[in-house]
Amino acid sequence: MLNVAINYGGRNEIVRAVRTIARKVAEGQLAPEVIDERTLQEHLDTASLPDPDLLIRTGNEWRVSNFLLWQIAYTELYVTTTLWPDFDKREFLLALLDYQHRERRFGGVSHVAAR
Repeated sequence: MLNVAINYGGRNEIVRAVRTIARKVAEGQLAPEVIDERTLQEHLDTASLPDPDLLIRTGNEWRVSNFLLWQIAYTELYVTTTLWPDFDKREFLLALLDYQHRERRFGGVSHVAAR
């Protein structure tokens, strides 16, 4: 699945989700003590989508640029010097090859480091 976000801001998305949750609490539709990470996730624009496994940054940019701030908490980052207009099938395959060699820990400790 490929996500392209045009005129999108992660902070704005989170604020809108929180406002919706607050409105539901004020209207008695939701109790504050049941609000958890899943509640917030369900109110985001991407509620029906899985969190990204890989975020590819072109143009040698080492920042997330307000993109899917909540959703990329455990996403693997791949940075390439290739600019977006030149990012082709070969560059995409290089990113996937790099990703294949990652150890996905989702915030945990490396199995190698844990020994």
